[in-house]
Amino acid sequence: MIERLREFLRTGGGQAVAIGVGVVGLAAIVWSIRSNLGPSEAASLSRERLYVCSETGKPFKVKLTAETKFPAHSPHSGKDTGYPAELCFWTKTGEVKKEPTAVLLNQAVGKRGPTFCPDCGRLVTAYNPPPMPGGKPPPTQAEYKPEE
Repeated sequence: MIERLREFLRTGGGQAVAIGVGVVGLAAIVWSIRSNLGPSEAASLSRERLYVCSETGKPFKVKLTAETKFPAHSPHSGKDTGYPAELCFWTKTGEVKKEPTAVLLNQAVGKRGPTFCPDCGRLVTAYNPPPMPGGKPPPTQAEYKPEE
């Protein structure tokens, strides 16, 4: 059997098959090294952040690099008016929504006072926590009482 394989590999077709198998094997090795030693999916996801344009209030994604300026350049205003967004996960009725709303915090742009979601009217804070099972929604602007 091995002798027949050697004879086949001495032919032009056999050499083409051997080269093809070698190329496929090399590609598999390169893919394996890159997927195991390259950046993790979590690291890749952490480089892309959601920002909000302070002029238009519209969200956009920013891929963070060493050259990323702050505030970031907004595609909506054409200016450097992009600030990191906080996510609001609530509806006006206090239910959890499927797609969160990107909110620009007042403190990010130098405004005083708490920030309320423009969609649901509920309090949004820095590092705004996602909903927990059985948890209460944050207060609305009407319910909000600042800590004294």
